[in-house]
Amino acid sequence: MAAPAASQPLISVRSVSKIYRQGRVEVPALVDVSLDVGPGEFVAIMGPSGSGKSTLMNIIGCLDRPTSGRYFLEGREVDRLPDPALAEIRNRKIGFVFQNFNLLPRMSALGNVKLPLLYTRGRRPPKDAPRRALEMMGLQHRLRHSPAELSGGEQQRVAIARALVNDPPILFGDEPTGNLDTRTGVQIMGILQRLNEAGKTIVMVTHEPEIARHARRIVRFRDGRIESDEPVTDRLIVPQEVMEEQQARPD
Repeated sequence: MAAPAASQPLISVRSVSKIYRQGRVEVPALVDVSLDVGPGEFVAIMGPSGSGKSTLMNIIGCLDRPTSGRYFLEGREVDRLPDPALAEIRNRKIGFVFQNFNLLPRMSALGNVKLPLLYTRGRRPPKDAPRRALEMMGLQHRLRHSPAELSGGEQQRVAIARALVNDPPILFGDEPTGNLDTRTGVQIMGILQRLNEAGKTIVMVTHEPEIARHARRIVRFRDGRIESDEPVTDRLIVPQEVMEEQQARPD
């Protein structure tokens, strides 16, 4: 049974399909997908390779457009907006956290977190927002360190700080624990749980069932379609002592 949708979805896709063309061959990646995500939800999207989960993430993250169907963000249809408008939405409304961290190697942790501010128009966050974002991640002692001087867990925390610097309402995670050891991955999930408790809407792609159980709802894809959409009944909550261990560990 599908999880009940919020009365005013933050994210809403309606009959969305995506077809990739390889020469004369059409390859359907999404087939007539409809999905709502309400404000404050924490949704894990699962499925085997080629199931369509990453394609959906790219569409709702305004990185790609559907072949057909409609996509509404905060009630506004965005799938037909011009590229500059989509870039502004990504900068203001969405934070991305990737499996490979995507940090610039020649910049410090602080410099990487400042990057989104270079593309921010109009009202800007306070000047100390990058520093505060890193402090929130327990990285006040790593501000001037380059990515090569940081552990995998620290690099992912820098990436989360970068995603938060503009205070977007939505965080998208693309296999955010995929390059981390089990303990560090659990700590990252604890960070995401606390951000969700603070009001962030989180949508995360993962292939790991144990990681998905940290979310509140799991949507499973197969062959470009939604196979199931259910609340998590055996949810894993990261204990506070695990989070405190992350803060205290020198890495």
